[in-house]
Amino acid sequence: MNIQNAYNEWSGIYDTNTNLTRDLDAQITRETLASQRFNSILEIGCGTGKNTSFLVKIGTSVTAVDFSAGMLEKARGKVKAENVKFSIMDITHQWIFDEQSFDLIVCNLVLEHIADLSHIFAEAARTLQPQGQFFINELHPFKQYGGTKARFERADQTVEVEAFVHHMSDFIHAAEVHGLKFVSLNEYWHADDQGKPPRLISFMFMKS
Repeated sequence: MNIQNAYNEWSGIYDTNTNLTRDLDAQITRETLASQRFNSILEIGCGTGKNTSFLVKIGTSVTAVDFSAGMLEKARGKVKAENVKFSIMDITHQWIFDEQSFDLIVCNLVLEHIADLSHIFAEAARTLQPQGQFFINELHPFKQYGGTKARFERADQTVEVEAFVHHMSDFIHAAEVHGLKFVSLNEYWHADDQGKPPRLISFMFMKS
């Protein structure tokens, strides 16, 4: 199903349906970033605002973007903080921000839907300040190798959202090409994932 249409439809139930990946992503993001503070944060693919509500607490200014109008509507209704600005944006095109605009870029459960990682890393490098961080949290490629995709239920039908497989090395090489330093890689399991491949993978990169 078309990615944008799928997320517009999914937005109505995204926060209420059972979704272990969504819940683990929120947990990891908070655990990773809670001890830090930032002047300007860009959240790519904010969805319904599940992480935006946390980011506004650690950032002086937060710009939250998504290309699903349905998701953005939910986010605006949920997050009423004065230090956040929501915008609709297609990250596969040139980003609408000036160079060195942010000291943190957060990208959660988005890049599986992006064919060209190089463009994303190029724009992240351009818009990050020196020493700025790029935090990525994604469905683990091991899960993708087994056929797992973002999906939701519609009546008696399962809707799978178009996805692209990116290997661990793809993220690291894309960062290297665009001058972002590799800082860390971590893998995560939900409590219900015992004996299974890791559910999520996270990366932290930094601009020199």
